[in-house]
Amino acid sequence: MLVPVLLFCVGLICLIKGGDWFVDGATGIARRFRLPELLIGATVVSIGTTLPEVMVSMTSALSGHGEIAYGNAIGSVICNTALIAALTIAIRPGKVNPKALRQPVFFFFFAAVLYAILAYATGSFSRPAGVALLMLFVAYMLSTVRQMKHNPDETAEDGQEEDMPLGKSILLLVIGAALIAVGARLLVDNGTLIAQALGVPESVIALTFVALGTSLPELVTAVTALLKGHSALSLGNIIGANVFNLVLVSGVSVTLAPFDIPQSSVIAGHNASLVLDIPVMFLVMLLLTVPALVKGKLYRAQGVALLAIYAAFCAAQFML
Repeated sequence: MLVPVLLFCVGLICLIKGGDWFVDGATGIARRFRLPELLIGATVVSIGTTLPEVMVSMTSALSGHGEIAYGNAIGSVICNTALIAALTIAIRPGKVNPKALRQPVFFFFFAAVLYAILAYATGSFSRPAGVALLMLFVAYMLSTVRQMKHNPDETAEDGQEEDMPLGKSILLLVIGAALIAVGARLLVDNGTLIAQALGVPESVIALTFVALGTSLPELVTAVTALLKGHSALSLGNIIGANVFNLVLVSGVSVTLAPFDIPQSSVIAGHNASLVLDIPVMFLVMLLLTVPALVKGKLYRAQGVALLAIYAAFCAAQFML
């Protein structure tokens, strides 16, 4: 038990320091090229923080555990939105740029609708579906890069803050991403061992440690960005990571190993995932993004409501 506990602590240290360097590198890049932090968060930062989900889902799919890849994608979206974004909003609500937010939100809901159609209409994810999701990922990246070029950060002023050398920014970004990925893996693996030693059921381990563990990079990045005063980077990271969970994480795992929608439990005679998981995914994202797009502002009440939904969702999972 001592070794897992020590490795768990090492993972936590890697996450904290990695998150610090990762945010510094990302904001350094945004400042140098006068790019909106929200867009940097929705692309560069999101790719880095989604690496654990990609690795876990890809490994699970290749080993024949498609249900883990499926649950990890949807569960991470719900966790990112109703726990991580909710915490940051509840702590520090504020204004956002609806124009910069519009594109990643559009791509998320487009991917989510496609995901839902596949789940409800076919009950499975085929290889062509995985290719379609990966093509959507490419379209999202190209579209966002184009938006960055045409929408430089108008609030950034030359000389307002000394620019970090580009090489140093990139180095901090890469090292930070690596530390976050390693830290998340150490926490998930050793947290699972500790839970098993304490007699926690495997189904509960999968629900809590896998979904929350692979979302730890987003949590660390969000909290670090918030503490450093970069709330736009935090929000962009959450929404971008949610897009990547559907189009990149799911796309890679489905393309490598197609699978049917898992059915571990039922509600009123129907697959619990179709009755609960997917609708909750849509609900929490609507609650997060609609006020931001309409009012250009995030409210503390949003964060509290999202946290309540997440608590109810987890409670429902434990009772099924």
